Amino acid sequence: MSDIERNKQVVRGFCETAFNLKQPAEAAEQFLGREYIQHNPMAPDGPDAFVEFAGGFVSQAPGLSLEIKRIIAEDDLVLAHSHLKLSADDAGSAVADIFRLEDGKIVEHWDVIQPIPESSANDHPMF
Repeated sequence: MSDIERNKQVVRGFCETAFNLKQPAEAAEQFLGREYIQHNPMAPDGPDAFVEFAGGFVSQAPGLSLEIKRIIAEDDLVLAHSHLKLSADDAGSAVADIFRLEDGKIVEHWDVIQPIPESSANDHPMF
C-alpha cells in the first residue's frame, strides 16, 4: 500500500472513531502524532486538547454524524470533504478538513465549514 493510500485510511479511521463512534480519546491515541497543530481558531493545539474539544462537541450533540463524501490526497496532505450533521433532522454543514501526516500519524489540521442553506442560487448539490 502506498503512503498516500495509508494516509487516506488513517484520516478515515480518525474521523470515524472520533465523531461517529464518539471516541475522541481513542482516535487521538491511535491516529494523532505527539505534536498536533490545530488551525481551527476555536481549538487549541495538542492531542489532549483535541480530546477535550472533540469530547465536548460529541457530548453536546449525541446525534452527531460525519459522512465522508470524498477523500483526496497528495504527498503528506489529505482532504476529507464531509457532511456533518448535529442530529438526524439537521441539514448540516459541508466540511473540508485538511490533515497533514508524518509517519502515518496526523500532525496538523485545517478546516472550512459551510452550513447547508435552505435554498440555493443553482441546482448543484454541495456534495
